[in-house]
Amino acid sequence: MSGETLLEVRDLSVSFAHGKAARPAVDRLSYSLRATETLAIVGQSGSGKTVSCRALMGLLPQSARVSGSMRFLGQELLNLGERQMRSVRGAGIAMIFQDPARSLNPTMRVGDQIVEVLRQHRRLTGAEARTEAVNLLHKVRFSHPDELLFAWPHQLSGGMQQRIMIVMALASRPRVLIADEATKSLDVITQAGVLRLLKDLQSESGMALVLITHDLRIAAGTSSYVLVMHEGRLVEQGHPSDVLSRPKHDYTRALLDAVLPGPVIVGRTDTAARTGLFG
Repeated sequence: MSGETLLEVRDLSVSFAHGKAARPAVDRLSYSLRATETLAIVGQSGSGKTVSCRALMGLLPQSARVSGSMRFLGQELLNLGERQMRSVRGAGIAMIFQDPARSLNPTMRVGDQIVEVLRQHRRLTGAEARTEAVNLLHKVRFSHPDELLFAWPHQLSGGMQQRIMIVMALASRPRVLIADEATKSLDVITQAGVLRLLKDLQSESGMALVLITHDLRIAAGTSSYVLVMHEGRLVEQGHPSDVLSRPKHDYTRALLDAVLPGPVIVGRTDTAARTGLFG
């Protein structure tokens, strides 16, 4: 792990009001994240992985009760007001959600949505924002970005919509990018392409990347560190080669058996394609 520490999470707990009781979703989660590092948070639905990241973004409902500590570049995020959180959200920490079709505004052209983000976070003029939008679309490998500005979301494939969401997240130049099951609905080939794109963009910008996933193939092929969550708790953590080749917890073994039956060979993250971890 190298680079400055961007995130420090200590004893993060999240619960939701349920009648007179509180239903726990995250229980004393701790980790740190440095610049250029890729962290994979792995677990099934309901394990608390998405809730823990939404807490960082200040995107939990009012019924949520959050305790512990969440520091971004030394600043405590817990209990920040919405106005203060807006200065962190986007430019500091950005998030790509798992369903681009629902995240994109169907009533706005693609270019207008990107320009809106650029003007809001980087204070660009309309002309400057449109030029930068074309540059960003080119960076995520669209062959005719100037034409794509006039497209409607429904005219794009799932993979193209996901790349648009990546552009909108990158538009604010975040230090930390959270990808919440960003490839879940994509076919294997498109999935691998999006993941390679995220890693390439990370190399260019030096940002830290958090991958929320249920798929251990993704964790093995992309991350420098893995957290395994089950029922809100961190049950295992470490380098992918340790966690996935020599799992210590029964839950990790069950995930491994379900996704990757048979023996698993995990080397450095850049050898994932050779070992067949992307199918």
